[in-house]
Amino acid sequence: MKTPKGRSKVIPARPETENCGSFPKAAESLAEIGRGFYARGWVLGTSGNFSAVISRKPLRLAITSTGLDKGGLTAKQFLEIDEAANVVRGAGRPSAEALLHLAIVHNAGAGAVLHTHSVCSTVLSGTHARYGGIALEGYEMLKGLAAVKTHKHREWLPILENSQDMVELADRVTRTLRETPVIHGFLLQEHGLYTWGESLAEAKRHVEILEFLMEVLMRSGAAQSTGVPDGADCHGPVANS
Repeated sequence: MKTPKGRSKVIPARPETENCGSFPKAAESLAEIGRGFYARGWVLGTSGNFSAVISRKPLRLAITSTGLDKGGLTAKQFLEIDEAANVVRGAGRPSAEALLHLAIVHNAGAGAVLHTHSVCSTVLSGTHARYGGIALEGYEMLKGLAAVKTHKHREWLPILENSQDMVELADRVTRTLRETPVIHGFLLQEHGLYTWGESLAEAKRHVEILEFLMEVLMRSGAAQSTGVPDGADCHGPVANS
């Protein structure tokens, strides 16, 4: 598949100093979202990380500390980091993937970045890696993505090869966002989903939309080839009622 040519995305100019919200409020909201994602099977174990911009200039993010069980995530487990991923508030250290959050904030104008590790995103990012991404088209749920007005929209979800070199990976994320500025997310191969939004509420909605559509692909693809047992989904086995 070829990446569709997108129109240029204009990121509005921001004042020299802009406070986007308080750290305690952002941390509490992110913790609530994290617990919800855990309950849906999207961030099991210690997987996933979440951030929200609390200041543009100077740039400050509220972000999860590394190695946390998201099922019991609390506001006290969040850190405040600067534009170089240095901790300026909180105890602990951010995930190395904080560099990816910063790349998305800088290049997509995001106000929040959410990263999940669902079964669907892990499987599809592996099986579709040879195509360079996944094209989503014809689904009514696409209208839940920012600025999408019709089910006929074609959403391109790029797949980037995973890496433990976060500086190099952040560079590739930056290139991807510059080359395809109208995307709403991307996949890391056999790893998970990154998506974002101008607000935390919008980013959460984008996760829900894209996870839903990936589950549709998983179920329909499996149904065409080997069949999907009743009660099976991307959150793990579910008992039949």
